[in-house]
Amino acid sequence: MENKSSNNFISYVGLEEHEMQTFNSSRRNSLIENSIKLLPGEVLIAEAQSVLMFSPVSDLKQGISGVLSVTNFKLTFITSDDSNGEDIIHQQNHLYGYTDTCLTNIDEIYIIVGDKKRKLVPGNTVPSKVKGIFIICKNLRTWSFSFKFSPLGHGKNLLTALLHHAFPSRHQLLFAYDYKEAYYSSLDKNVLLFRDILDWQNELKRTLCSDEIRKSWRLSTINAKFQLCSSLSQFIIVPASVTDSQLTDAARHFQGNRPPVWSWTNTYGAALVKMSELLPTIAERMQENIMFENVRKSHPQKMPPVVIELNKDINVKLIAASFTKFISLCSPENIRQFWIQDNNFYSLLESTKWLKYISYCLQKTVEVCDRLNSGISVILQESAGRDLCCVISSLAQLLLDPHFRTVTGFQSLLQKEWVAGGHPFCDRLGHIVKTSSEKSPLFLLYLDCVWQLCQQYPTEFEFTETYLTTLWDTAHVSIFDTFIFNCERDRAVAAMDPNTPLVLRSVWDWREQFNDQDILLFYNPLFIPRNIGKTENRTILKPLHTISSLELWTQCYFRWIPALEIHNGGQRHVELYIRLLQNDVNQLKININDNRSVSLEKVGIFSLHTNIDSFYPFSNKRSGNTVSTPIMNSSIHLTESLLDAQSLITAND
Repeated sequence: MENKSSNNFISYVGLEEHEMQTFNSSRRNSLIENSIKLLPGEVLIAEAQSVLMFSPVSDLKQGISGVLSVTNFKLTFITSDDSNGEDIIHQQNHLYGYTDTCLTNIDEIYIIVGDKKRKLVPGNTVPSKVKGIFIICKNLRTWSFSFKFSPLGHGKNLLTALLHHAFPSRHQLLFAYDYKEAYYSSLDKNVLLFRDILDWQNELKRTLCSDEIRKSWRLSTINAKFQLCSSLSQFIIVPASVTDSQLTDAARHFQGNRPPVWSWTNTYGAALVKMSELLPTIAERMQENIMFENVRKSHPQKMPPVVIELNKDINVKLIAASFTKFISLCSPENIRQFWIQDNNFYSLLESTKWLKYISYCLQKTVEVCDRLNSGISVILQESAGRDLCCVISSLAQLLLDPHFRTVTGFQSLLQKEWVAGGHPFCDRLGHIVKTSSEKSPLFLLYLDCVWQLCQQYPTEFEFTETYLTTLWDTAHVSIFDTFIFNCERDRAVAAMDPNTPLVLRSVWDWREQFNDQDILLFYNPLFIPRNIGKTENRTILKPLHTISSLELWTQCYFRWIPALEIHNGGQRHVELYIRLLQNDVNQLKININDNRSVSLEKVGIFSLHTNIDSFYPFSNKRSGNTVSTPIMNSSIHLTESLLDAQSLITAND
């Protein structure tokens, strides 16, 4: 998709209004030529001419003039492209451009009234004259628009449409139901979606190493039609000693009808199990004790499990409140607010408690892993078993099982523990506005914990922080089924709707959004693959979890604040240099394998004009000469492993 961003900032300070209108009219033809790129099924709803878009966290004295539009998928700003053929070095998405934002990514909308701003919610009356709007997105990007020079009524019409379509009241109003692009899946076959019984069988076979352990657990189809529990997957793994009728009797006593289900087992036969709490109306604990007893019987030495309660010091509401404070710290409205916050940054950060909750999750995960490594089964328990259970269980498996530290393994882990496990993505991400749903960034909390692990163990994970940041962005794209449903049952119902069946598009099919050069940035050049087939070679991680040991995920949280970007510096430069060295190593390997003469003098000859900033590839910078490296001979056939090692900068155009 053609990118719509532009760097042609123009100062309007001192221009009279009639001069501005004349200036805009002289550019109107070029704006019309740059018309909106609509996806199949996407329709234009409203637009406003002669809108000014201001630089984020600025003093609001400079802006770009263009057309601001609302479709049923995105808010898009179109301006004349004056890049003079310069290269665009930020990440490019096939579905939307750099000056677009998906409607499901919009978190809060404020109307500018004088020198103040007032929050608008669906149903609010929009005044006839709108001076400007300020938007905060769920991925912390901010947008500032002025309608000062727009024709009368344009601002009101656009804002009315935006309020209506950015906060849908029904799931069927999400763009996934309107998107008409044909889908031909190119999903990696190694990514397990856990919708098929074969995926569960393969996971059991992979993890349950001995015959004795295999006999302790069984695959049940009691939930094949979601009659046992609407939020669990169709196939669940339970202790072999419990019958389906016992499961049915027990489920009625637990919140959400969720009895204990298996997640993972280590070589000692110690299992990781998730379950919800008993219903508040049930006083006697007989059914809970029966389930505990069945988990005990599943252990090779019949050792009793340890129950770890997760909602004592942290819960969905507390995490949501913490993130609300954290958002205000990461999305200042202007440069003055930024500097005020900067003077008290660490005290403000501490007051959000965001790092405290990351520390808590990592601490609990280490506690779980210590128990499992000592041969004791662990039962994770929280109210409905669909939030913190997902966080801690999937973190524990990352620490204990190297398979899940690969890209395909990590994606399979998210499918198993979060998607099939029934994490209510639709509610927690706030895709639909309804009183019964609780918005809370549990998934971001998890991704931040994973990022902390990547910082502490830079060679153990195949994916990069760019992959994790992109994953958080993609969670707010209302096209992929992965993150827009609360459970597998809702997904199955939508897909089998006789009138308008929804086409299920997996988010793990990354080529739907990016080209191969962008995707290669997801792969960590420092990654050391482990022989994950042999359990004795498994590397068990034990991260530091105190708050003083944690860092702030700047790429994800601060990439939209230009003042914080390090020009021509930062961790991205280190990664870039590693990729260049790796390219040389791969060229040497190819030469050696082909019995070519190897000239060390010729290896590593490249002209490096970086111009890559610390938030790359999310910065909005352009450069006519970013990176120049030796181009691989196109006649050389690269193996898949070598190709994976290549980077954006060494790939052919």
